[in-house]
Amino acid sequence: MNRAALDIITTRRSCRAFTPEMPSHDLLATICEAATWAPTGHGRQAPLIVAITRKDLRDRLSAMNARIWNEITVSRGGVAHEGIDPFYGAPVVLLVLSDRKVPTYLYDGCSVLTTLATAAHAVGLASCWIHRAKEEFESAEGQAILRELGIEGDYEGIDHLVVGYPAKAIPTPLPRKADYIRWVE
Repeated sequence: MNRAALDIITTRRSCRAFTPEMPSHDLLATICEAATWAPTGHGRQAPLIVAITRKDLRDRLSAMNARIWNEITVSRGGVAHEGIDPFYGAPVVLLVLSDRKVPTYLYDGCSVLTTLATAAHAVGLASCWIHRAKEEFESAEGQAILRELGIEGDYEGIDHLVVGYPAKAIPTPLPRKADYIRWVE
């Protein structure tokens, strides 16, 4: 049995503090290429990975995401957090969009995000899955960004994976819950 792949899966953790150092284009291309092999319904490959390393666009998406995060927090009775960076300082945003015309588009996008995170860990990068891409790209501003990038079609923002080098030690994982697996034999 080759445990290397299992070790990559079981040691990957989310990172919430990144250095500003930009990973090489080759490393980013490697993890994006790996994610193109993620399982998709009937092999239809509904997702699209948008690898964002341009700081002005990364910052624009972060600001949009923070506004949405605060709106959701306040609507649930919480207090808005001013000046937050929901991308935790990561220099790279891997945005996953998925074609709504494909019945399995949402699951396919999640499969790609999971594969991106696993591949990032495998090459020594840290990552964190960030929500609210759906809300970002349903907005007029988000639609304008897609047009600016030349992305046409009926895409839904599935989510973002922020990627970079960790600024501090990754936290120890929580123990797995006792009833995580149920056997039916």
